[in-house]
Order: sequence, then C-alpha cells, then structure tokens
Amino acid sequence: MSVSITHTEGESNTSDARKSWLKSSIGPRSAPLLKRDSDAFLHQSLSSPCVSTIARAEGIWIEDMDGRRYMDFHGNSVHHIGYGHPRLVEAIKAQLDDLPFAPRRFTNDPAVELAEKLAEIAPGDLGKTLFTTGGSDANEVALKIARAATGRFKTVSFWDAFHGAGFGAASVGGEATFRSHIAGPLMPGAEHVAPFACYRCPYNHASPETCGLACAKMVEFALEREGDVAAVIAEPMRAVPYVPPAGFWKSVREACNRHGALLIMDEIPTGLGKTGKMFAFEHDEIVPDIVTLGKALGGGILPIAACVARRDLDVCGDFAIGHYTHEKNPVTARAALTTIQIIEDEGLVDRSAELGAHAMGRLESELAQVEIVGDIRGRGLMFGVEIVKSRSTREADNARAERIYYECLNGGVSFKISQGCVLTLSPPLTISRDDLDRALDIVIAAIRAQI
Repeated sequence: MSVSITHTEGESNTSDARKSWLKSSIGPRSAPLLKRDSDAFLHQSLSSPCVSTIARAEGIWIEDMDGRRYMDFHGNSVHHIGYGHPRLVEAIKAQLDDLPFAPRRFTNDPAVELAEKLAEIAPGDLGKTLFTTGGSDANEVALKIARAATGRFKTVSFWDAFHGAGFGAASVGGEATFRSHIAGPLMPGAEHVAPFACYRCPYNHASPETCGLACAKMVEFALEREGDVAAVIAEPMRAVPYVPPAGFWKSVREACNRHGALLIMDEIPTGLGKTGKMFAFEHDEIVPDIVTLGKALGGGILPIAACVARRDLDVCGDFAIGHYTHEKNPVTARAALTTIQIIEDEGLVDRSAELGAHAMGRLESELAQVEIVGDIRGRGLMFGVEIVKSRSTREADNARAERIYYECLNGGVSFKISQGCVLTLSPPLTISRDDLDRALDIVIAAIRAQI
C-alpha cells in the first residue's frame, strides 16, 4: 500500500510521526517487501519509499501483507467504482479472450464504442477523441491541438496546479514538486497566474460574486497582455480541494472567447462523477473546448486516459499528435467503457452528490467550533479539512495534520494530505453511508484529539 502524503517544500519524508508509524505499525510480512521496494525503485517525493505494503484491494478496502485493513479515501483518484468491481473484472476477462490487442492503425469495436460513449456523455460539441495511457499524455495532446488550431504556442495556467509529470504537462503545471528539480528551462510560453483560492485570499471579505470576477480578471489580464495565447488549461475544481468562486469559470470562458484562446479543462481527478456531476465544470455551467479524462476511466484496474475535443478542432490529420502504442487497445477501452456504464447504471453521479452533501454536513456541524480547523470545503465525494494553528491567523499546521493522518491510519482510514495541512478525503462513489459515517467518525475523533 503506497499511502501518499503531500509534503511541502523543505519537509522531510522521515518526520517523527512517520518514524513512529513505521516502528509501531509495520508487521513482519510487510517489512521485508518495503526494504526490497526501497532498494529496487528510484526514490521520489510522494511515492517512494512507501509507507506500507498492499496485498489485497476490494471495494473501498485495501489490506496490507500483515492483514491490516484500511478504507481507502485516496486511491490516486482511480477508484470511483471501488476496487475489483465484479462486472468490470468479468468484462476485462471476456475481452482478453475475444481480442487482447490491436495495433493502433487497425480499429476495433471496443475502442470505437468508447469514443462514441465519451461523445455521448460530454456536453456541447465535445465529440472527437484520442486515447492515451495516462493523464499527463492526454494533457500534452490537448496542448498540441491548441497550438495547431490557433497557430499560437503560449498558455495560461495556475501556480500550484498539477497537470502531469511530462515536460509539457509539468511546464503548464504549477506544483513545485514537479518543477523545482528540473535543470534549465521548461516549455516556453507557459505563463502562470495565481490560482483561485478564496479560503486564503486577502480579499475574502468580498462577496462571492465580486471575488470570483476579481480572480477571473487575472486570467483575462494575462490573455490581453500576452495577446497570442493558444489556451488556458486548468482544473475546474482543484483536487486539493478548492472549489472555484461563483462566476469564475463563466468569466474565464468569456475572456477566452474574446481573446481567441481555447479553454482546456483537466478533469483527470474530478471527472466521471466524483464531484456530483459527470464533469466538474458542469457545476459552473460552461463547456470547454477540450476536456481531458484519466485515472478513474480505467475503473481502478487498467491505465487509460482520453483527450476529448470539439469536433471542429479535428485539425491535426496531417501529423501525429499522440501515436501511442496502446492508443486503441481493446482491453483498456473495454475497461473504460464498462466503467462508464457502471457509473450510469448504478446512479453513482447522483450518489456522489448525495453522500458528499451528507459528509460535508457532518464535518461542518461537528467541527465548526474546533479552533484548529481553518476550513471545510469540497464538492461531492471530494472534500477536505484544513488544519491550522489558529482559526484567527489561518496559519497552516503541517505537523498536526500529519499526526492526525497517522492516527487515522491507525483507525483504519487512508487518505492524503494536500498542501501540507489539508486532510483530503476522496472515497469511492460506491461507498455505503454506514462506512462513510464510520470513516468520518475516525477523522473527526482524530482531529478533536489534537485540540
């Protein structure tokens, strides 16, 4: 089990809380594999060395080699339908027997059916697709389309955003972890502005409408001054999580229209129902020119991502913009198609909205007066609790957040910490209300224990 903590710059992966966890919680079966993992893999922030092992994943649960079980409220955002959904496993097995692989220049039914399904569920004229093996690549395809369609090369994106680990994706991304180690320049023309972050905005006394328009004008300012921007690329709701202020995306959409820039929405962690809508941007009543999907698209089993563009942006036919070996892999396509069908047939989008409202209601009612809780925010089944030293100063308390994290692990709930101090909770859409409440009990008790 690779449980992720997002460390802020300067923090160590060997904090006292982590050392204490490793000493007291790693059993005799897990320890040897952790040592082998550390010896075999290149080390990097956020994944290696690992914090434990995993031997089993089923539904909302992961289990280590020593039998310790955890409700997984992280899952790298792949587990919308839970782990090992029986219908998905059956579909993948059947596809392996029917057609296990297809060279990309030979089409096949599952790949075409998936592309047609994405066009069906996407709003507006989002109807032309290219599949990739990961979200980072899907974003790079989107950037290439934007350059080809506009004849421009510049982009506007947000500091602190994450769009993938490739050079192009890291260039438009803004997380220091994925940029600071790279010697020399990144992709030219990647301009950045401050992200929408009402919860830490010095002007958050303003009305939501005024605040949203003020933030959006930073994007328009960059578009106007640069004059030759191909695209604005952004997460419709930041997965840390931050919900955009009211009116923000409508204003940005209009600014893109005025200045001839495309709007690319990175829905890789938020799409397919996680926020209580099939696409997170639907909350804001806009339609982008290009949307990228990934992570949960493979049902928590296989890697697949997609770039879905407006039909009139099919302008790259004379050159290669992806050319991926597994571009039309029938097995990954079948996994994605079945995942979408499961989400629809089981009503998981509406379920996410309902359970998310319940979770937010509980957190707000039971933690509203807790001094170390700076903010509670989210949409659907992607929500977070910010841990601070004092509600009056809103100073982040990373050390306390980490202690809460390990206490929750001891209680049987796994999640990640974003921005050093935000307990970021993102359970599968299939979670039962009883299990959701049980997990919330553990989180709330761990927070209160740190008062």
